[in-house]
Amino acid sequence: MMNRFIKIAGTFCLCLSLNSCADFIDNAPDDTLTLEMVFNDRVRTYDWLSGIYNKIPDPWFGMLMDYGYDFLGDDLDPSQRWSDYDWIALPFRTGEWYTDSDWNAKLWSDCPRRIRSAYIFIENAHALPDQDLSEEDVATMKNECRFLIAYYYWLMLEAYGGVPFFDGLADVDSPNLMRGQKTFDWMVDWIDGQLVEMSKVLPDTWLDISSQWYGRATSIMCLAVRARMLLFAASPLVNGNEWYIGYTNDDGQERFNTSYDPEKWTRAATACKELIDAAHNAGHALNKDYNTDGSLDPFMSCYNVYMKRGGNNPEILFVRPDGNYQSFDDHCAPRGASGNGGLGVTQTLVDAFFMKDGTSPITGYDGNYGSPIINQASGYSERGFSTAPDIRKTKFDLYRDCPDATVNEVRSDGATYNQVADAGTFNMYVDREPRFYLTVMWNRQWYHQAGRETLFLSGEVDGGPSHDAPQGGYLNRKRVSLDMNAREGQYPYCPGILYRLGEAYLNYAEALNECDPGNQDILIYLNYIRERAGIPEYCGAGVPAGTDNNGFQRIPLEGQDNVREAIYKERRVELCCEGGLRYFDLRRLKKAEDVLNQPMYGMNFSGTSLSDNPSDPDSYFKRTQYLTRVYKKQFYWFPIHQSEIDKDPTLVQAPFWN
Repeated sequence: MMNRFIKIAGTFCLCLSLNSCADFIDNAPDDTLTLEMVFNDRVRTYDWLSGIYNKIPDPWFGMLMDYGYDFLGDDLDPSQRWSDYDWIALPFRTGEWYTDSDWNAKLWSDCPRRIRSAYIFIENAHALPDQDLSEEDVATMKNECRFLIAYYYWLMLEAYGGVPFFDGLADVDSPNLMRGQKTFDWMVDWIDGQLVEMSKVLPDTWLDISSQWYGRATSIMCLAVRARMLLFAASPLVNGNEWYIGYTNDDGQERFNTSYDPEKWTRAATACKELIDAAHNAGHALNKDYNTDGSLDPFMSCYNVYMKRGGNNPEILFVRPDGNYQSFDDHCAPRGASGNGGLGVTQTLVDAFFMKDGTSPITGYDGNYGSPIINQASGYSERGFSTAPDIRKTKFDLYRDCPDATVNEVRSDGATYNQVADAGTFNMYVDREPRFYLTVMWNRQWYHQAGRETLFLSGEVDGGPSHDAPQGGYLNRKRVSLDMNAREGQYPYCPGILYRLGEAYLNYAEALNECDPGNQDILIYLNYIRERAGIPEYCGAGVPAGTDNNGFQRIPLEGQDNVREAIYKERRVELCCEGGLRYFDLRRLKKAEDVLNQPMYGMNFSGTSLSDNPSDPDSYFKRTQYLTRVYKKQFYWFPIHQSEIDKDPTLVQAPFWN
């Protein structure tokens, strides 16, 4: 609870009730281990610091099941019936969201506990020369605490829009314990100042990435959190949003600035560029893998963003070294291959991926997601099945162990070729860009871990009517290793990436397009992402027409509105299924009501026939409504639990929840 945040623990045993220290008590009796004993011991001092870190979200199963950010957007799509298995946020998708709804993320309670533990550390930690803990070490650790305090405040602010603020440990007897909330912009400014200051004193990397230091705070992490925060703060939800005119905190101040400030986009663009420059100087770069002929392999380049660890992956800016990727993998694996089999991706995400020539297959919808407006010039079709396999120059071996498939074939040019789709594949899934095949598992796609195709028809081993089946017709592949095998219990390590350079490039392009349209950096950084993805780059302001770095003819792109839309489309596919980035985009851009408040369509979960006949109720390959999403104006902010409002009369509930 928020009020616990300001109480001072006289002994270590009191801190146990805060959970942040419970994992590392070192088996000492909890009624005898005092703060003095903790901070006079080098190991326990590090253990306390470790406990402060442990509210950093698990970007695998923790972020998915507990936070729900990915499926509250329109990326990952769990079986709705998993709400019976402690997926508490799943009913939020259908409008069952109230001020007394529980939320497994527990940001309101757990972040203040870690913040409080950080302040205890700052006040009590000291050098222990006889135990090889120097003044410099302690100073760095205290700076890490200051980073974590700012970061946890941002996690709360991002969810709730307004939170109580304490800049230290208050006296438990103080009459000023209830102080309401600060304005959104005030909190952003305070967090920004802390992150900038810490970016100047924390190291830009911890060299021994294989050791216990992997994942500790760096100057780059400070700048990454700052850049994303300032992009959010510049966006329409909190920059000139007239919805919130007259909405005030307990002190009478408007929580959100309802007058548009274009300088916020300039501030965001500057922060993004400062992050990019600092990251480059520290050795960060987009992950790229190459074919044996020296050409870029976009499949492996994008795939390995999520597979390579630490020093082998220059794209990672902020990582949580541990995470429950095993459970994430299990829920993406088909039920008939010993998986849980119901963590899919949405049809709208399938629709969003480009064709391999870089064009969009679908330009919009006529009324609902069941009626796509097809870009005829793209060659995309939702009827019929392919007559030949789709083979690409790549080392990505999706069809390994598949009889008669083209797998790891070295051709006369010296490069390796692999199959990404078989003959007989539904035409919706052929001739798509590389990132599509790294993300989408469709019905009758080869699944080498089981030595067979997926069997998603109703009544089949991987299909319905079970809740452990893809209700929208697809399972997720993104961030799942090809070497994972649920049946054999094989789960290769995957780093828990919270921020990466690819996002920073897109953040910079977006902010710059709002404050300085026509700046050549916009297309340059947007093209870095498209080049790595293996699709044609754009030409326009500052980028000439002609052949791009992959040998494609660049696609003309001019005008601020068109560039904005191109950036949004690129974010949709590049950042999908990554810690709720899509959900935060929909929120900050005020698009959530339009995108999420409507029926959702996928392939026919009840289908028993491998047919694309739209008139046949048994056809599997046809758009079919399977879920009705509900999104209301109050859902843009998480509600403060009613029990907290009842205890503290200075708290003002999030907008439109009363």
